[in-house]
Amino acid sequence: MEVYQIWLIAAIVLVILEIATSGFGVICFAIGAGFAALAAGLGLESVTWQIVIFAVVSLLTFIFLRPVVMRFLEKKSKDVKTNAEAIVGRKGIVSERINATQHTGRVAIDGDDWKAVSEDGSVIEKGQSVEIVKLDSIIVTVKKIEP
Repeated sequence: MEVYQIWLIAAIVLVILEIATSGFGVICFAIGAGFAALAAGLGLESVTWQIVIFAVVSLLTFIFLRPVVMRFLEKKSKDVKTNAEAIVGRKGIVSERINATQHTGRVAIDGDDWKAVSEDGSVIEKGQSVEIVKLDSIIVTVKKIEP
């Protein structure tokens, strides 16, 4: 087996490890192994120089390429609200009168019924349209929407 083939196998194994993990760290070493395989395939006989190429390319991709990719990936994930936090800003209908002094009230949002309190402590009658302004555990804080 040629040395470049060993570097290619190492690069493939590292790519598979990157797929199994997250963080875009292992792929930097896979790129380094790919460059070492290229150097070995182009006739660079010295294993020492191949290891130096592997280390330098891995380090450079880790320092320069990884932060750019991580910034791109983080930007996408921060924009997407999921699960319960996605209801903030949504509209709902009061299904049970909201009364701050009696700590009662419910709001229907997309078929789900949530315990609710009014933002300003006022009473909101059944059937009134409201907007969800805050989520605290399983209790939503709402404000009236004037027709």
